[in-house]
Amino acid sequence: MVMGATVSKLEKALGEQFPEGERYFGLENFGNTCYCNSVLQALYFCIPFREQLLEYYSNNKNVGEAEENLLTCLADLFNQINSSKKKTGVIAPKRFVQRVKKQNELFRSYMHQDAHEFLNFLLNELAEILEKEGNDVKDSPGPSSQTEMNVNGTVHLQDNGPKKEPLLTWIHKSFQGILTNETKCLRCETVTARDETFLDLSIDIEQNSSITSCLKNFSSTETLNAEDKFFCDKCCSLQEAQKRMKIKKPPSILVIHLKRFKYIEQLGRYKKLSYRVVFPLELKLSNTVENADSEYSLFAVVVHVGSGPNHGHYISLVKSHNHWLFFDDENVEMMDESNVQTFFGSAQEYSSNTDHGYILFYENLDGRN
Repeated sequence: MVMGATVSKLEKALGEQFPEGERYFGLENFGNTCYCNSVLQALYFCIPFREQLLEYYSNNKNVGEAEENLLTCLADLFNQINSSKKKTGVIAPKRFVQRVKKQNELFRSYMHQDAHEFLNFLLNELAEILEKEGNDVKDSPGPSSQTEMNVNGTVHLQDNGPKKEPLLTWIHKSFQGILTNETKCLRCETVTARDETFLDLSIDIEQNSSITSCLKNFSSTETLNAEDKFFCDKCCSLQEAQKRMKIKKPPSILVIHLKRFKYIEQLGRYKKLSYRVVFPLELKLSNTVENADSEYSLFAVVVHVGSGPNHGHYISLVKSHNHWLFFDDENVEMMDESNVQTFFGSAQEYSSNTDHGYILFYENLDGRN
């Protein structure tokens, strides 16, 4: 290989180890779009997602005057990167960003945006477009099911209208898991279980903890008493009860959002929690209904850089072909796997390190084999 001026620093660093057919492109920032760029890099290196999106692109590229939407813009962008003759470089995701702003006024201002809100919006929007297209193909009037969002990125299927099986799109097949909410009446001991789907898990964090302990807390038993009593259908009255949340069906791609922005009553505003939360490269998920351990491997981290919730910057760390890379808008560099731990957070409240893991992307190893 001739090392000319056209060969990037990254190509030189990887040399013969540059993965066959892979592309590493930075994304231009349009003023405040690092929240978008960091999430897009994580999704690009989520291989099942990328493959499905590129397949969608090739199946739809010859469709005449197809209406532009968020899905077509993202498919175009991924195809632009994937089919580039150059191995590295910078791409401006202008059309995609314009589409995001057109679609959702939340992202129109030049204020600091939340990468997790953006990820949530994007996955739900893409799923909705695919559902609509799937239903159009089946020629059935109306959407497949009414969905209602809540803050945890959880989708509740509403029961009104005739029961119709919701269409499972490839977004759902990759990211959707099922939680079961078990409530046990302490008088008659009847257990009521209610299932809900999720595309990501938002978990509370504590200082000097780990993802494993935060997930255990997420599934810990809570007693409902005093004003919080539970209406038991069997007893036909309000009763004390125990409630817990378990993962009934772990997803292929597990996205964990660390709740680093907390509303502090005394301050009357949100504060960033810089807590040190260890996230392992390999994660065993044990709080599942079947109690069978699901094994996951970390492949991307969206990092929030900054001391407060209303300002700062987002970057992403990505694992590709056993190499870790650091994506900061236009800039792409190699990094050592051992450096991932510098993004766990700070053990002390006031620290000069403000680069903290915010959204974690894990792939299920059972699903991959």
